[in-house]
Amino acid sequence: MARNYFGTDGVRGPYGGPVVNEGFAARLGVGAARWLALRGWAGGPVLIGCDTRSSGPSLVRALGTGFEAGGARPASLGIVPTPAVSRAVLAGGAAFGAVVTASHNPSADNGFKFFGPGGIKLTDDEEAEIEALLPAEGPRGPFGELPRKEALADYRAAVARLLPPGALRGWRVALDTAHGSTCAASPEVFRALGADLEALGDRPDGTNINAGVGSEHPDGLADRVRSSGARLGVAHDGDGDRCVLCDEKGSILDGDELLTILATDALARGTLAGRTLVVTVQSNLGVDAAVAAAGGRVVRTPVGDRYVAERMRAEGAVIGGESSGHIVCFDTGPTGDGLAAALRVAGVMLATGRPLSELRRVLNKFPQATLALAVREKKPIETLPALTDAIRSLSLDLGTRGRVLVRYSGTEPKLRMLVEGPDDEAVRAGIARLAAAARSDLGPA
Repeated sequence: MARNYFGTDGVRGPYGGPVVNEGFAARLGVGAARWLALRGWAGGPVLIGCDTRSSGPSLVRALGTGFEAGGARPASLGIVPTPAVSRAVLAGGAAFGAVVTASHNPSADNGFKFFGPGGIKLTDDEEAEIEALLPAEGPRGPFGELPRKEALADYRAAVARLLPPGALRGWRVALDTAHGSTCAASPEVFRALGADLEALGDRPDGTNINAGVGSEHPDGLADRVRSSGARLGVAHDGDGDRCVLCDEKGSILDGDELLTILATDALARGTLAGRTLVVTVQSNLGVDAAVAAAGGRVVRTPVGDRYVAERMRAEGAVIGGESSGHIVCFDTGPTGDGLAAALRVAGVMLATGRPLSELRRVLNKFPQATLALAVREKKPIETLPALTDAIRSLSLDLGTRGRVLVRYSGTEPKLRMLVEGPDDEAVRAGIARLAAAARSDLGPA
């Protein structure tokens, strides 16, 4: 069943556009409530959170009104990280969870992420089923305030328990909360564990989320680590379901490095379930090599942390994630959690007594080049003759020494290209071949 609105990670787009607006939010709430009723959850409680965008509160009210019109019982959690909503659904036995967020996108965008019973992201088929139940028209505004429910304190307390009380006493930590929804969560947890904080991106004003800060813009974090002598740097995205880290030397670690550190440490302790790490096709081939050398195996999925979680459940795995910094640890929660991931890595640092600059050496990345081209239309890649020929010939040239990945972004009008190979020159030349072919087929954006 085809999906028209949902992408890789929910619905996303410019606020006030044809999709992300109050009218569509109300329709979406009705469709989701109808879907819940068909699943035996008629009248069930629904928990709705949002990030710090100025458009969030009105979209929450509209979405909640749609849920009410469909027979559900919505409540607002206020500004909370996305993993806090997932955890609240699981812990409270709610029927459904929703987050009004556009994640790492600029403040002009917004969107909707959904969690089913158990705090688990919906499958493609489930999202398509909700789309099929959307009414032609939803409730009309003005949309009233929803009942409020608390979730942030429980989330902070649960994540803080990942480390012993005071475990980070004597640590200086640089923390960039992207002017987003972790501003009232991550600083409190790090301070509760004893850390001395250097704060960045901690003053949201409704328009500055992700603006030159956070996991998409970690240069400021690296500068602060170096200038302050911090032992660790942490940068979240706008809704807090992912992170990147910075070692004590000011070098950034992406999700592949964090996953490799966590997986190889778990393998060494005999705690990696099934000796399996789940990653996406975007992850560097060096991850496979490092995990295999430690006695484990890597399983790959399409891009998207929900596909990772689905495969983790199928494999019985407990650790998985994406190179972007979505890290899923099932013994912590059912979805990606940037704060939990950062504390997990800090736990490895504490247990081994090794700084992050040493722990990261477990991963030797294959040389890699990436490029994202803006496109006017997402024409099927198999219908683009120059690009498909370039992919085929480049793949043959690289053989077992590398790989080629070309896909459309699930959340933005972009064509994403990746080349890994034996050396920097080969991957630079390869990405240039792909880009030229793509522009030939697709023209200017």
